[in-house]
Parts: sequence; C-alpha cells; structure tokens
Amino acid sequence: MKNFILIFILLLVGETFAQNLIPSKEVQIAIALQAAPENKRSEATVYGYDEEGKLIVLKKGTNEFICITNNPNGITFSAACYHKDLEPFMARGRVLKAEGKNSKEVYDIREAEAKAGRLKMPDHPTTLYILYGKDARYDISQGKVINAFYRWVVYIPWATPESTGLPTSPMVEGGPWIMNPGSHKAHIMITPPWPVK
Repeated sequence: MKNFILIFILLLVGETFAQNLIPSKEVQIAIALQAAPENKRSEATVYGYDEEGKLIVLKKGTNEFICITNNPNGITFSAACYHKDLEPFMARGRVLKAEGKNSKEVYDIREAEAKAGRLKMPDHPTTLYILYGKDARYDISQGKVINAFYRWVVYIPWATPESTGLPTSPMVEGGPWIMNPGSHKAHIMITPPWPVK
C-alpha cells in the first residue's frame, strides 16, 4: 500500500512539473512574436501550447504572418514565424510528425504530394524567420528573449542553382545558399555566424 501511495505521489508531482514547463499564454505569445519582423508582430497569428502540451491557436491575427512559440519539450530554444502561404506545408509536416514519421519520411511524403498537386506550395518566395539558441530563454523582467540568434529560410519551391544563381553551400560563413534544390522544399538558407562572446 505504501508503495502504491508513493508511486501515486510521484506521478502527481511529475504531472504537475510537466505542466509547469508550459509558460502562460501571454509569455508564449511574447516569445513567438519576437521571431517576426517588429512591424508585423501585433497583427500576427500565434500558435502555442495548452496545459496538456497540445499545439493550439493562442492568438488569431490579421496579417500574413504565423508564429509558433518555443516547444517546452524541445532540446534547444526555437521560435519561428512564417508567411501564411507556407501554412499547408507546415501543417502537413506537423501532422506527419505527430504520426511518428521521421524526417526522411516527412520529406518524401510532402515531395510526392506536392508533385501530385495535393499539397499546395507557394508560387512565390516566402520567408521563415527562426529565433534560436542553446542558451536562449525568455527573460520576464526584460520582456524579451535573450541569448537568441536569427536565421532565415526563404522557400522557393522547385528552384535550382541554375534558376537562382545561388551555390549549394555557403561561399563565406553565413552566406546565402540553396538547400534541397529542385524539390518542393527548395529554399535559400541564411545563417549568420554565431557572435563570439
């Protein structure tokens, strides 16, 4: 009986601890919006997590940006904002990952669906902004994310080095290059070098 009570208490404490890892709605929104360009933040849509860790809409916006707060279960901090025309692509990826598909399976399924016309990809360049960092965190006293850095991903489905003039690897540290050329997921990567502390 004592063992049963101890196990119950440990489970209860563990559940409470897990729930405490999910920040308030207000904090999640503040974190997510910092990934967006400053002049786009107030009207952006924001996804975050409810008490059970389920991804939900925390704030319905009116402009072209969708932001996602940091996943409290993630290994490193990462908040993102992207153009609304990328939502079918992003949403499909979330569904496939929830089904247990690995990165290669997600890529292959979306590639096949995009080629078949079942997954609508933007017909114009669209940008994903990522605010990330292994030591990044939200500082309530400052009201902002600290120790975080930006990188940018500009999706141009089916683009190639020949159609863009971009190399397939950066020519200099932090320089732009094209990743996944010729595919539905072709994109320009721009990753500035980490600042030296």
